[in-house]
Amino acid sequence: MSIPSEIFREYDIRGHADRDLTDEVVETIGKSYGTWLLERDVRRVSIGGDARLSTDRIRSAVVKGLLSTGVDVIDIGFCTTPLLYWSLFHLDLNGAVMVTGSHNPSEMNGLKLAFGKITLWGDDVQAIRAIAEKGAFASGSGELSSMDLTDDYLKMLHSRFQRFARPFRIVCDAGNGTAGPTMGRFFTSLGVECVSLFAEPDGHFPNHHPDPQKRENLQDLIAKVRETDADVGFAFDGDTDRLGVVDEKGEVIFGDRLMALYWGEVLKNHPGAPAIIEPKCSMALTEEVERLGGRLVFWKSGHSVIKAKMKELNAPFAGELSGHLFFADEYYGFDDPFYAAARLLRILSQTGETLSTLMSRIPLYPATEEIRVPCPDAEKFELVQRITEKALEDYECLTNDGVRISYPNGWGLIRASNTQPVITTRCEGRDQETLEFIMNDVKKRILAEGLPDFQWTF
Repeated sequence: MSIPSEIFREYDIRGHADRDLTDEVVETIGKSYGTWLLERDVRRVSIGGDARLSTDRIRSAVVKGLLSTGVDVIDIGFCTTPLLYWSLFHLDLNGAVMVTGSHNPSEMNGLKLAFGKITLWGDDVQAIRAIAEKGAFASGSGELSSMDLTDDYLKMLHSRFQRFARPFRIVCDAGNGTAGPTMGRFFTSLGVECVSLFAEPDGHFPNHHPDPQKRENLQDLIAKVRETDADVGFAFDGDTDRLGVVDEKGEVIFGDRLMALYWGEVLKNHPGAPAIIEPKCSMALTEEVERLGGRLVFWKSGHSVIKAKMKELNAPFAGELSGHLFFADEYYGFDDPFYAAARLLRILSQTGETLSTLMSRIPLYPATEEIRVPCPDAEKFELVQRITEKALEDYECLTNDGVRISYPNGWGLIRASNTQPVITTRCEGRDQETLEFIMNDVKKRILAEGLPDFQWTF
């Protein structure tokens, strides 16, 4: 049997559900992961899955593979990714599998694998691949059990917050993903009036794609926030590990500027703490962290990569432009947008100000959205390396994750995605004229490598 090597990515396993993640392939991955775990004396894992049409099939195949190695499996069923992460702590486990395609198209799916209390990435993912390709697996007869942790998880979340000092009306958009069944329960338990959108899980994603980083996917949320005179709108991705935010005026607040707001709270209690900044983030975030006395640490994108760096530096908080937000100051350090949303409500409650007023103090520089340009997996890293070498001849650059070109009064990023066959790019300038210059230069560099033309969005 041939296992597609390209499904083993930087921080998860991901591919076309029917073509790449066949039952035989997935069962083999389960055997490989089980063998890898047993070498580290891990004999029991949890597994959960999202709303995608292929998830139940894939979950069953993973379970079959794991059991055949002698690893016991606790199936917690349909759940959010944060609930799966929490099971590592609640059940005192050192292994877990989340079957999810996250924000990718509906025909895609994948596996997030955990060891200890964090997800695998880099060399560890490739080690799973190597075992699978070698075909030498442990043999045993593991036991399968089932458990619903939903109520316990919601109780835990509720215990993290006191009742807010002011009433809130919010709108929550689940995008027909995993957040739907629990988002209303959680926020209502905090005394918050919650208006729900697209709460019914549906792997076809009939209303819009569950990717809150794209403005086009937030239009229903924006309209409902304005219609209901809500204080804030929250959007969740397919497996509920990313947060999208809309203020009371319907303005979108992306993850980098949102982090700048959170750092104001975090650094009060952790002065001088390391602030991990991934390359897609705005100058406004770095400027605010410096103003608040944080210590800048420029690092790579990717939820697993950043969580590992947080553990290394004992950082209290980090996040990504995409809406992954990791609180380790008062929480577990994994990305949980329910918790992050409630932290935002706590800030609003304590300050008594509107979200738009708070955000008006953080600069909003002209910037593009993150653009995804199609590029084959087999070519994308080499292509970005060529762009990097040429850019270094002209400008100073950050090169720890693709190339972030430093222009006078702005920057442009070109990097290879670790989750999709695309090149991602984003630009920012202190004014519109600077942004236009950077956009033109970055596009010229990308097109010079033979990639298709694309349009910037904002």
